[in-house]
Amino acid sequence: MTPSITDARSTADSLIERFQARHGARPRIFRAPGRLNLIGEHTDYNDGFVMPAAIDFSTWIATSPRSDRVLHAYAEQFTEAISLSIDDLAGAPRKHWGDFVRGVAAVLQQEGCDLSGANLVIHGEVPLGAGLSSSAALEVSVALALLSASNSPLPLLEIVKLCQRAEHEYVGTRCGIMDQFIAAFGISGHALLLDCRSLDYELLPLSSEVRLLVCNSMVKHEHAAGEYNRRRSDCEAGVQALKQNLPNIRALRDVSIKELEEFKDVLPPVVYQRCRHVVSENQRVREAGKALQSGDLVHFGALMYQSHASLRNDYDVSCQEVDLLVELASACDGVYGARMTGGGFGGCTISLVRADAADRVQNQIVELYRRKTGRAPEIYVCTAAQGAEEW
Repeated sequence: MTPSITDARSTADSLIERFQARHGARPRIFRAPGRLNLIGEHTDYNDGFVMPAAIDFSTWIATSPRSDRVLHAYAEQFTEAISLSIDDLAGAPRKHWGDFVRGVAAVLQQEGCDLSGANLVIHGEVPLGAGLSSSAALEVSVALALLSASNSPLPLLEIVKLCQRAEHEYVGTRCGIMDQFIAAFGISGHALLLDCRSLDYELLPLSSEVRLLVCNSMVKHEHAAGEYNRRRSDCEAGVQALKQNLPNIRALRDVSIKELEEFKDVLPPVVYQRCRHVVSENQRVREAGKALQSGDLVHFGALMYQSHASLRNDYDVSCQEVDLLVELASACDGVYGARMTGGGFGGCTISLVRADAADRVQNQIVELYRRKTGRAPEIYVCTAAQGAEEW
């Protein structure tokens, strides 16, 4: 089910009550949404083009200041609390949700923000490990909460960049900037065509006659983080090799398909495949933007299928269960297109579906996926939502 405004108000009110029971103070409430990416996967860290939309599942944080220099955070999803000294935030990734809180606090401090202690209660709605960027939702909401408790405002774009840095340095994932950007700048009823180099973006309307059907395969392979970083290294190796003949390029976004084919002999076969996905995906994103702007959902859907094939065959980040979800969606009447979304190796697919067919498609996919895998997928019917805000 898609959360409503009424649901959000109820979520905020309930969180306020729980915070007051735990800390005896009335908090301020912040939320930042998860995201899905309609098209443009693994292009963001290559200075390329992406088309994300914020979704109506958020990470909510209630916060109030403390008189000491301690950050006390309680994550309701894990029924676990941590306490961090603002003066002792250094350290390598610990593979724990607290890394996100610690990392955001640390980079804000490094940026010159004079943080004060704070109590945080974290309520997460974004499904974990599903490729819907629960991490960026947590980072952005933590940043807003800490800056509020410390009365240290920062421009939203600066917050986005600092949250990305926190994930690089304190979580150990070399993510692009798309997830944090859309968590902050999402607009209700729209996708964003984002240039990940300039951070310029174009708003693209999503028809009220369609729904975004997110299907969680319920599979997440443990090697995902390492493979993600390996793909990024392959892309960087490709750029360095192509510079022999294209000295002015800075990233794969500067390479055309024609140039890649002309100079592919300088690349190892696997690196060439990785580069081919990124270069062709950038072209698909720009073409998809034109299709969405003109309301050509059939062509947009065809580009989604092409994107998935490229991610499966050239970037090698799909898996059997995710491929099956795309196949099942493609056989349903009312589906324009489907593809994997997120980093890959499990997680979710996204399907663009006629609104009047969403329930039927959902039921059909659940039944067939369960029959073929023995698992019941979780399916979320989403619309494009608003970015981060104080509630």
